This record gives sequence, structure tokens and C-alpha cells, in this order.
Amino acid sequence: MRRIPFAALAATLSLAPFPAGAASLDGASFGTAWTLPFIGLLLSIAILPQIAHRFWDRHIGKLVGAFAALTLVPLVATSGFGPTLDAALHVLLTEYLPFIILLGSLYTIAGGIVVAGNLHGSPAMNTGLLAFGTLLASLVGTTGASMVLIRPLVRANDDRRHNVHVVVFFVFLVSNAGGALTPLGDPPLFLGFLRGVDFFWTTRELLPETAFAVAALLALFYGLDRYRFTRDDVKPPVPDPTPDDWHLHLRGRANLVLLALLVGLIVASGLWRPGLSVSLRGTVLEAQNLVRDAGMMLLALASYALTSRRDRIANDFSWRPIVEVAKIFAGIFVCIVPVSAALGAGRDGVFAPVLALVSHPDGTPREAVYFWLTGALSSVLDNAPTYLVFFDLAGGDPARLMGPLARTLAAISTGAVFMGAMTYIGNAPNFMVYAIARQQGVRMPGFLGYMAWSGAILLPLFGAVTVIFF
Repeated sequence: MRRIPFAALAATLSLAPFPAGAASLDGASFGTAWTLPFIGLLLSIAILPQIAHRFWDRHIGKLVGAFAALTLVPLVATSGFGPTLDAALHVLLTEYLPFIILLGSLYTIAGGIVVAGNLHGSPAMNTGLLAFGTLLASLVGTTGASMVLIRPLVRANDDRRHNVHVVVFFVFLVSNAGGALTPLGDPPLFLGFLRGVDFFWTTRELLPETAFAVAALLALFYGLDRYRFTRDDVKPPVPDPTPDDWHLHLRGRANLVLLALLVGLIVASGLWRPGLSVSLRGTVLEAQNLVRDAGMMLLALASYALTSRRDRIANDFSWRPIVEVAKIFAGIFVCIVPVSAALGAGRDGVFAPVLALVSHPDGTPREAVYFWLTGALSSVLDNAPTYLVFFDLAGGDPARLMGPLARTLAAISTGAVFMGAMTYIGNAPNFMVYAIARQQGVRMPGFLGYMAWSGAILLPLFGAVTVIFF
């Protein structure tokens, strides 16, 4: 699969809500025009790869650079070179680099794990694989779990007439909902972790919503898969291009150890506080974060050295997607600086009407509105940038968002993670899974066809989540 750009996007929004440098930017003076480069870049990422992919592939760096320039040049002209430099450095050093290092490390390590063998795609086996992949997604990320399991799932069902629904539910569960329980699971949650949300907060607070959504989807999938499996049984069998081989085994198992070490590094960085730091133009770089990022890079290098070339080829591993992600990240991080500053102005800023929409007259948040607005934008603009926008809109203070406003942060988090499944462009792995499945012969629905599936299945589910939890 060629594009993780949408995952990159996710990280891209890692801009600090109110960066140290941005503190000197007058957010109340920023009008809606400052959002145009940010929105333009997101729409370009969402649309151009679909309608002009060759142009996008050749000129992605130039396009990203142009949108960044449309932000930086006016910002320097209106706020001064020093404050603009401080804001950009803060975002790049404290959010962009940690995020791209995590994404690149997970991509490299997961790309070395190969599931060999071929199972028989019965309803029980398919449901079991989806359940396992859903759990795995919170441990190695939705992108990692999708990369590891989509090919074995397609092989297991390549002798069935009706197998599109298997991949569609894989996107719902493994590529999206399964990533809701840890900051490793989905890019929005890692951005929250970088902003100060405790590592295990998502596990504690989002478990009820996630368990409900996952259980409902698995039950619905089993019923639908059993019905279609029974219909296939009464017709002449389809030739099996990959005969069953129950000797299922993993190759590249050293990468499992590296993944465990990576998880340990992330957790340790949230618990270990040595009190040491360095400062660069007002941006404080804490020792635990520097150790974490250096450790993740070493683990990625170890994975590349220990994984055989055969295993990388089996997973169609390429550096190009992560390079695209890095470029896109850099552009979005820059473009969101004035947006974050404007959000920081609260009721004095241009986003005051939006703030009123998500709040009751007494100022308390409307959790259901946060859930649906975050989810709606996550469906079409990528869920990571959307998460940060609403994180900032809710105040951007992790202590309050984990305390008295915990339900608000839960609504933002579940909206971003769950509703990323509504379209192929809502979350990084979605389009990747679509491309791999098509390459292996699954007649996947187009953009609108997929939305018919997601609308019919997910919208009623999200309505139930709203009634029960928000």
C-alpha cells in the first residue's frame, strides 16, 4: 500500500494547543482567513490522491511547502519573526518529532512481522481474527495491526463469493475502533498523550464505549457472515487460489520483542520524571521525552537490521509512505499554529460561535455535540487534526480534561477514533486496507459505496453510543 499520508496527517496536528511561542501570538486578532491554509492542506490531502494521484506523488513536497508558506509569511509580517520562530520550534520539537518518530518506529517494526499460512474463512474464524486484530490495534496501533492481519484475512476468504463485508468490518474494527484503548492505538490519542493525557487514561475512560461498540460490531458481523457463508455453501465452490494451510506461524518474531520494548518506553516516559531538561528559545525538552524518542529510533534501526529482506518484501514494505507522512506532518504542524492560537483566545477569538455551539448557556460542555462534531470532521478531514482542534476548543488543559471534563475528552476521543471509519480517508489505515484488498482480488466498494456500508451500520451504532454514554 502506498499511502499512510492520512496517518501522517494524524500526527501533523500535533501542534501544541498554545505553544510556548504561540503564547506571544495574539490569537484574538486572528480571523477566519488564518484557517484557510490549514483547511486547504487537509482538503488537498483528502482529495488529490484520489483524483490526481500522479500529480500528488510528484509534487507533494511543493504543495505542502506552499501551504506552509501561506501561513508563515503573513505570520512573520503581522506578529514578527521571533514569535513566529518560537511557535514553529515549539511545535516541531515537542510534537512533530515525537509523533513522526513513533509513527516511523511502529511502521518499521510492524512491517517486519509476517503471518504465514492460510486459515479457512468460516464465520467463527473470521470473527475470531477480527476480535484478535481489534485487541492488537491498541497495542501496536491501527496501522500496524492492519498491516499485519489484512493479508491473512483476505487469503482466508479468497474462495468465497461474498467477502467484501469481511474487509469492510475489518476497517470498522481493526483499522479504527480497536485503537481506542491506548495512546499507541490511534494517532489522535498519542497526540493527547503528548499534550499531557495520562497513558492509561484512555484505557480506563474509553473501555465502556469501546467494549460496547466492538461487541455490537462483532455480533452483527458474525450474523451477517454466517448468513452469507450459508448462501455460498449451496452453490458450486469457487476455486481457492491459496489452499488452506493450518500451520499458521509468524516470521520476523524478533519484532514482537521490539514492539514490547517500544510500549515500555512510552509508558516509562509518562511515569519517569527525573526533573532534567534543556531549553531552546523557550521550548523545554524534558529528559524522559528525549530518552523515549532516542530509544524508539534505536528500536526501529534494530528492526531493520534483524528483519530479513524476504519478510519485508512479503509485506510490500517501502519507505515512501513514511516519507510522505513526514512531509505532510511538517506542513500541517505549521499551518495549525495560528488556528491553535485563535482557539486559545476562547470567547475573545474567532471561534467563539463554535465554542457556544458545544457549550450549554452556563458554559458546561455538551458532550454529545463534541462527539458528533469531532466525528463528523474526522470522517472527512482525518481524525488526528480534528482531535487537536476540539481538544483545544475544550480548553486544552489536560488536568481539567482528565478530571471534571473527563466526559468531554471521552466524547472527543471516541468521536475521533470511532468515526474515522466513516470514509476511506477518515483514518490512516482505511485506504491502505482498501488498496491491499483490491490488489488481492476483493471487489471493494468505491468511496460512496463504502459510505453506504458505514452509514447503514455505524450511524445507528453511534446513535446508541450517544444515548448510552453522552
